[in-house]
Amino acid sequence: MEETKKHSQALFLYLTLAGVFIALLVSCNLIFLKFIEWQPFGLFTFVISVGLIPYPLTFLVTDLISEIYGAKRANDVVKVGLLCAVLVMLLTLVADAVPAMDGSVVSDQEFSKVFGLTGAAVSASMLAYLLAQFVDIKLFHFWKKLTKGKHLWLRNNFSTILSQLLDTLTVLLLLCSLDALDWGLFGTIFVSSFLFKVIVAIFDTPLFYLFAKLIKKYFGLGDLDELEI
Repeated sequence: MEETKKHSQALFLYLTLAGVFIALLVSCNLIFLKFIEWQPFGLFTFVISVGLIPYPLTFLVTDLISEIYGAKRANDVVKVGLLCAVLVMLLTLVADAVPAMDGSVVSDQEFSKVFGLTGAAVSASMLAYLLAQFVDIKLFHFWKKLTKGKHLWLRNNFSTILSQLLDTLTVLLLLCSLDALDWGLFGTIFVSSFLFKVIVAIFDTPLFYLFAKLIKKYFGLGDLDELEI
């Protein structure tokens, strides 16, 4: 009875983490057209899309799933996340194509300006996302095996930062090659985006430690143990 209860709880936790991951991923594509400048303590001016605010957190979630459930379950979530993101994009395109009625609170022009996702931008983002997430999961388990399950901070940060570097470089190269972004902005956006992702990765490390330790303690997992669902 207790084992059945634990299995049910493990499955619920997995579905919850997968749901959080998909929500973060989809929100990135819905809000990415707004850009901001951020000057923490006046040290550096970040020029970033607000879509970058939730995006680095997707790597925290996949790292947690990798740690608790293993690489296969983490890769499954990445694949489902891509399908959900594509579905939302298609639904948004359909909504954009349907003409607004007279007196609509939001006009066609306003809707298109906010939700009119450009094919090149979204396609580049999704390709970079897929590549970066798979690399993150692969590196995470490489470091986990190498350190025999010790040093959570090492696999959390090394896998995330390296995959974020790849993600940022890939998406910007694709956007510039497709003329969706001016090459003159490449350096500024690359530095700002990557530094922001690194900062988020470092600051979410305590959260990774907290959640991983609590979950492992609750389910009685050792350093290399993983939940089967």
